[in-house]
Amino acid sequence: MITRTGQCLCGQVTLAIEGEPMRIGICHCTDCRKESGSAFTYYGVWHPARANVTGKSVEYRGQCFCPQCGARLFSKNDTEVEIKLGVLSPAPTGLVPSYELWVKRREPWLRPVDGAEQFDEDRPAPGAGG
Repeated sequence: MITRTGQCLCGQVTLAIEGEPMRIGICHCTDCRKESGSAFTYYGVWHPARANVTGKSVEYRGQCFCPQCGARLFSKNDTEVEIKLGVLSPAPTGLVPSYELWVKRREPWLRPVDGAEQFDEDRPAPGAGG
């Protein structure tokens, strides 16, 4: 089974993620833009049992980051952990987004990811009609 590793900018927090992600996405929403300081976030979602985080991280509004260098790292709940894929080494990761969220806020100079499903806002909840 493949294990991907990464760390924050200062190396105080490290991550090891086993196996393939359940999904990979890009989000252009206002919160993700502010949280990342960029035009979007790029993340992968794994089952929590597949992720091992060492070192001290702190949380703000569900987003975990390194208190030393401020690098945004992950968010988690009981069913999934969302890893900011830019923290993985080496780059490029080879992980390709299968969807983009909040494309109505995507910068006009950014092109859609080839083959990725496009959503104006959030993805529909599993089992939801539409």
